Amino acid sequence: MSAGLKHSTSVSSLASMDKGTNNEDITLSSLHSHYSRRTSANMVLGPGGPSSGYQSHVRPENRQRQTDMTMERMDYDDDKRQRSQAKTKRKKRRNMITANLSGTRYDVIRQMVEHIGFSVAKDDDPTCFLIWNDSFVSTEKISDLKPYQRINHFPGMGEVTRKDNLARNMMKMAKAVPEEYNFVPRTWILPSDYNIIQNYMKDLKAHKKSKTFIVKPSNGAQGHGISLYKNLEKIPAQEHFIVQEYVEKPLLMDGYKFDLRIYVLITSCDPLRVFLFNDGLVRMSTEKYLPPAENNISHLFMHLTNYSVNKHNEFYEKGASLDAGSKRSIKSFNEYLRRNDYDVALLWRNISDMIVKTLIVAEPHILHAYRMCRPGAPAVGDSVCFEVLGFDVLIDRKLRPWLLEINRSPSFGTDEKIDFDIKSALIEDTIRLLNIKMSDKKKNMTAQKLEAQKRLFRPSKRVSDTADMTEYDKKRASIERRKDELKELLSRVKKAGSREEYENRNRGRFIRIFPSDDKVRQGKYIHLLEAAYSTFMSGRATSMHKEIQLIYNNKLKESDIMDMIAECESDEQQGRLSFEGKRVAGTRGPKPLASMPSSDQFPGTDREEDEEESESASPPSSPYHRGSRSRPGSVNSRLSNNRTPSIMGSRPNSGMVQPGGRPMSSVGPGQSRSLSRQAGGQKLTNIQRSNVDDNFLTNVIREREEELVRRTLQALNDMRIKFPGKSDQEADTILDKLYENWKFHKPRIASYWLVKLDSIKRRKVIDIVRSNVRAVLQRTWRVTDVDSLPVYRMFSRVFNRLLWSHGQGLWNCFASSGNQASWETIFSKSSDTVDEVELNCCRRIVQLCKDCLLIVYQFAAEAKNASQGGDRENEAQVTQRSESKPSLIPPNTQTMSQRYSKLYARTESTS
Repeated sequence: MSAGLKHSTSVSSLASMDKGTNNEDITLSSLHSHYSRRTSANMVLGPGGPSSGYQSHVRPENRQRQTDMTMERMDYDDDKRQRSQAKTKRKKRRNMITANLSGTRYDVIRQMVEHIGFSVAKDDDPTCFLIWNDSFVSTEKISDLKPYQRINHFPGMGEVTRKDNLARNMMKMAKAVPEEYNFVPRTWILPSDYNIIQNYMKDLKAHKKSKTFIVKPSNGAQGHGISLYKNLEKIPAQEHFIVQEYVEKPLLMDGYKFDLRIYVLITSCDPLRVFLFNDGLVRMSTEKYLPPAENNISHLFMHLTNYSVNKHNEFYEKGASLDAGSKRSIKSFNEYLRRNDYDVALLWRNISDMIVKTLIVAEPHILHAYRMCRPGAPAVGDSVCFEVLGFDVLIDRKLRPWLLEINRSPSFGTDEKIDFDIKSALIEDTIRLLNIKMSDKKKNMTAQKLEAQKRLFRPSKRVSDTADMTEYDKKRASIERRKDELKELLSRVKKAGSREEYENRNRGRFIRIFPSDDKVRQGKYIHLLEAAYSTFMSGRATSMHKEIQLIYNNKLKESDIMDMIAECESDEQQGRLSFEGKRVAGTRGPKPLASMPSSDQFPGTDREEDEEESESASPPSSPYHRGSRSRPGSVNSRLSNNRTPSIMGSRPNSGMVQPGGRPMSSVGPGQSRSLSRQAGGQKLTNIQRSNVDDNFLTNVIREREEELVRRTLQALNDMRIKFPGKSDQEADTILDKLYENWKFHKPRIASYWLVKLDSIKRRKVIDIVRSNVRAVLQRTWRVTDVDSLPVYRMFSRVFNRLLWSHGQGLWNCFASSGNQASWETIFSKSSDTVDEVELNCCRRIVQLCKDCLLIVYQFAAEAKNASQGGDRENEAQVTQRSESKPSLIPPNTQTMSQRYSKLYARTESTS
């Protein structure tokens, strides 16, 4: 039987056995594999094995041939499985985010990149997603990067990282804004300022004063070439040095001088986004500090805090913890300040303020260099550059921070445990904050191709073309340009919102310091940014100021911009219809219909509401923003004598009670009229904010707002459209008949709404509902400034959507069930969440607008029939009905409750 087994083994399996035997390293898995293969081969021959009866009739040469074929098949399956596993492994590696770390010498970067899940490329691969270099990166390399790639250096950053450039730029900004840029010691640049500094020394001697100066190489690093002088006459005149006044009264820890290494991350320069790491290093000198004098001015271990200098001193201590030794953490430094009754929060506010002001100086240079390297890059796209900077900051005895220098490539060496703990966390959070995704490669390449095709097929523009354009073409081109600007702004706002949301979830130990959440501080930063562009880029200052306001001071939300785009589309559609209808130049819309009766209005309020509505729909940058009391084409200038009639009916205060059964007709002296943060700016009176938890207060406000929204829905459900001269029951009967005979009335209503009425009259039909909704909100929410309510802004979006595309928005609500919710797409395109109660309020408003259109249509139809029939009696009835309809404004002598009681009629609710 052993002989049979020996003959049934293939050559490759014997070779593997012999190899394992010779090496005396036959593992359990290899023995199991070999045994299973031999057993499988024998089982193929028959269930009884080689000596069974099944094999007795098989000739030996055939049995040997079958065995060899089986083993060859097994070897082929093994090779195929190994090739498949290797292919899967290569495919998995291709689907991983790759990092090119050939330009860095720090192991902690490689460890953190692998810890996050990236794959480190073996060679200098220029196509990797992440590229990390310790040294300067050429602008050509940045220009060649694809949109999905990230590299850890910005072009133009040398304007603040080189000591001479930093001093020069700081002096220029100090002349423009001296009260803001006073955190850098007085500095001179040699050899250009040699005569200035010599005159300064003569003045000091004349006043019998003595100061110490620290001299540094212009492009030095790690403390090389630094020396202290009491007499600057000994300094060579032709050397490139930086001379600074020495801060002689620094804050000491345990008697030693120290400085702070603060890490700052810049994720983008267009727009600028700056993050401060909440930990860092405290680097201490290794000799007890004494004020500089002739006998100790050469003791660099006393006056310098650089680690590269002090590590060579025999007294340098490697700390076993974060709060001991010659190198400590900033968190331990904060604890030291608290124990000594220093204001830590004030110190870090000043430090973050100093960092942002410094980077504002660098922003014009960086942005110009970046756009030169990346021409045509979209403004809303992700930046291909990021940078981790090391700020060296000195604290004096008055807890005032002084900026010493900025390191473009801070050391990521991990000689001690404290280095690894802080720097590994810094690198990990930095990479996570960059938001590098595998899908960016395909997405960005597709967008790049589409942009190239767009530029390729863009029609050429000639000067003669614009001269031959008609008024209609010019107007259409203006609207198109406006739409493009709004779409770009909308894309920017959406991108900024999603970016900020991601940063808030993944910033880790970083704190965003620009843009600032403090509006006052952010306003100051914007002013300084404008001053920086005026100082360093005076030729482009005006255009850059507009861009700064658009990027950093934009107050428009997504909903506002989408409404403005819808307004442009409506104007474009109206202009197209006017052109096709060949209307007379200078006229807009059809001739006012004689059957459209007028209605009274609130004295001095209805006109103002129209203007306020136009203002709320158009921001200051919009061409429709009101610059005067009336503008061409406005409601006031075109419909002063022609207003659409209707009256809204609603239940009075009955049925609207607070929990517990108490009516809402009055508000107690201790109650707040509105808990909405945006509603009127009213503050809580009985609840002291300092004694109440923020979460509790937030829940109270949210519950109160939800209750008010529910009451608003109840009031909207109680509303009815009143037919002039008819009772509520008669008006309901008219609406029922219109809906029952919809097939008959549909083409006539469509012709009336979409053709006969112009945009102004359509707006007036919607304004009948809008004005009454405003009154309901004023009564329910107990506020006068309804425009600031979030729920009213949501209602305004619904009203604007109904007027969208020349009235097509409201007409779509009459269509089949598949298009009834077309107006709800405005919520799907926005990041704001809408609950079910708010959505039901919007649905009720849409239904009221539909009923209002039908009532206005029926009123106009009856007036037209009366005039065409020649029946004077019917015509008199129509006229009397128009003249005797209830007024929207009760007399001024009536109280507010009486006005609402007469304005809103109590009727039954409908679906």
